[in-house]
Amino acid sequence: MSSRVARGAGRAGRAPAVAALLVLTLAACADAGPPTAPSASAQTTGSGATGPDEPAPATSAPPARLPVGEPVDVTTGLTTPWSVAFLDGTPLVSERDTGRVLEVLDDGTVREVGVVDGVVARGEGGLLGLAVDERGRLFSYSTGADGNRILRHDLTGSAGALALGAAEVVVEGLPSAGNHNGGRIAFGPDGMLYAGTGDAGVPGDAQDVGSLAGKILRMTPDGEVPADNPVAGSLVFSWGHRNVQGLAWADDGTMLASELGQDTWDELNVVVAGGNYGWPVVEGMAGDARFVDPVQQWPPSSASPSGIAVVGGTVYVANLRGQVLRAVPTVDLGTATDLYAGRYGRLRDVTLAPDGTLWFVTQNTDGRAAPKAGDDRVLRVPLEP
Repeated sequence: MSSRVARGAGRAGRAPAVAALLVLTLAACADAGPPTAPSASAQTTGSGATGPDEPAPATSAPPARLPVGEPVDVTTGLTTPWSVAFLDGTPLVSERDTGRVLEVLDDGTVREVGVVDGVVARGEGGLLGLAVDERGRLFSYSTGADGNRILRHDLTGSAGALALGAAEVVVEGLPSAGNHNGGRIAFGPDGMLYAGTGDAGVPGDAQDVGSLAGKILRMTPDGEVPADNPVAGSLVFSWGHRNVQGLAWADDGTMLASELGQDTWDELNVVVAGGNYGWPVVEGMAGDARFVDPVQQWPPSSASPSGIAVVGGTVYVANLRGQVLRAVPTVDLGTATDLYAGRYGRLRDVTLAPDGTLWFVTQNTDGRAAPKAGDDRVLRVPLEP
């Protein structure tokens, strides 16, 4: 196994704080109504969700695409699933506590592709995010004995008989703890690998650009520092995060991230290079020019946002404690429509499948909820054309 040690800032100084959010060039479909699923509630603002004033609409934008019909099971009987990624059309699922990577077969059964070496599952740590690059290689974010790390595996065989190749270390030594491990990884439209980390229980590290805790990291697929990162010689792309859980991009390249707050506000953020998102100095919207405010915030009791996905003009947010899938219009990131509230329990991840359906993942077998028959599961639902 090759090894690459995680690197922080190449210099002690901080990149300039970002004082304003990007202006989004997206607009909603004027006649987009609520989804037909019976569990969908009306749009919410104010007490349940708060956000800035509505941005001025642009002349064109992808339409909102909301669910139609009822979700159905893709697969059931999983143990603490955390992430779903696709190798061409083949779904791959990570299990946090077992360290297994599973392949979902056409009949809904699963088979083990392999077990990621050295996974230490304790608290919120274990095998977390998955991502597949354009060369068909599997990347995983997991907790090991010496911290969190990102590994890369070749996948051998074909659909229905995939196997996990030997691990190569992309980055290791990322701060870890029983909680606040971050764990989401995703490839951006620029081909770079992004990773969300947590503060690993040391809030002050989120403001230290020499630490990789409480950050969004940006790297090449080999773990190298891109020359245009905002802090020279560092993987750090943005900082001041408490526990980043979701990463996604809108069609215009705007980057969004979901973040777990402490006691006051969970956040949906527009992410900009060199942005300081305030933790632990502030939580939620502070109106402080030193920090980038979230575009939407929720009380943790109704949220705990995890994985996110952008589909056309809609940002989907999977929520754990809130037990709801939220649909946020890209033209008004301060509002949301609640879907399936309380029906499936804790929701860990959401993604767009290659067949155009929306998939979401429950996590009720982690000791924080009462599992339902068949938990944990992956579900799918069609979207409006």
